[in-house]
Amino acid sequence: MKKTVLLTLAIAAVLPLGAQVIVKGSIEGVPRQGSYHPTFKSDGAKKKPLNVILMIGDGTGLAQIASGYFANNNQLTVMNLKHLGLVTTRSATDFTTDSAASGTAYACGIKTYNYAVGVDLSKEPAPNIPEIVAAKGIVSGVVSTDALDGATPASFFAHQPNRGMANEIWADLPGSCLSFFAAGDKERMESRPDSTQKAIRDVFTVVDRLDDPRAATASRLGYLPTKVEAGYIVDGRTDFLPVSARYAMDFLKSHSARKKGFFLMVEGARIDKACHANQFESMVKEMLDFDKAIAEAIKFADEDGNTLVIISADHETGGLTIAEGNPARGEAAGNYIYTWHSAIPVPLFAYGPHAQDFIGVQGNEEVGQKIIDLLAGK
Repeated sequence: MKKTVLLTLAIAAVLPLGAQVIVKGSIEGVPRQGSYHPTFKSDGAKKKPLNVILMIGDGTGLAQIASGYFANNNQLTVMNLKHLGLVTTRSATDFTTDSAASGTAYACGIKTYNYAVGVDLSKEPAPNIPEIVAAKGIVSGVVSTDALDGATPASFFAHQPNRGMANEIWADLPGSCLSFFAAGDKERMESRPDSTQKAIRDVFTVVDRLDDPRAATASRLGYLPTKVEAGYIVDGRTDFLPVSARYAMDFLKSHSARKKGFFLMVEGARIDKACHANQFESMVKEMLDFDKAIAEAIKFADEDGNTLVIISADHETGGLTIAEGNPARGEAAGNYIYTWHSAIPVPLFAYGPHAQDFIGVQGNEEVGQKIIDLLAGK
């Protein structure tokens, strides 16, 4: 008995923060949703892209993508793309990043400390992509299945020293350079101070459904659905992410003055949250839903011909491995070894003009800087 206790303590002493016993998960009988096969007409073109869509699968490593791929009969739109790379995700202060530091790296093209939202190591505001490109007439938007004050979407419009400062993050929204946002949720905004709510509504037309007549005439639009419609797929969310993503693309294109172009960030946030909870089935369903949004972006890029789509992640979550599967029966199984993030590089897929700029190994801040350079015409 004494030896068993000592061995357990010895193992615990060498396990990293967030490590745990292996948690197994599985999914079966997944309805096939198919995938979109691109035309590749604009893929790799050397012309400057007019629009850039950055898609971030929060917590999404290769195992998360492959789990969705195997469960969906070896089909995912993202797996149909040709330009691939890897992204290292460490922050300026930690080997393993959090979403705020990585989101800021993508949004501002800099490394910063964990929990920082749109600020540098000195806690000074760092210009984000929407702010940098606004001077050129380029409009911007964010879409997420997280709350709008979540670390990743917030990094593209707010500047706060800590991601937990929700009221301050919401208060940054009226002064931001966003023209469109869609995220969770109506109830969360209504819990903000009255002065903040008024300031937001003075700038944005805020609706809780996209068929609201006011949405069609809005110059700057915010879509905050109910908590259920911005929650987990397993809890009743339907097509919020792919529908909002496509709506955002069309809205931003139509609101781009003199067709100067747009920047859009789309986040599949609940892949990460499901992995934190080691919920394999929920993660796969979130991954498949994120791929529906990816399909909408690739379809838009094919229709438009001037759009670059970049798909990556802020980090991997859960240390997921794939144990087994049967694609023909919509089955997959995996094992988690963490409840937090890992530092393993995450995959990147790119499609459209200058997709070739994103192959190879690069830091998340390099991805952000490349987007800034392309939209700024450098």
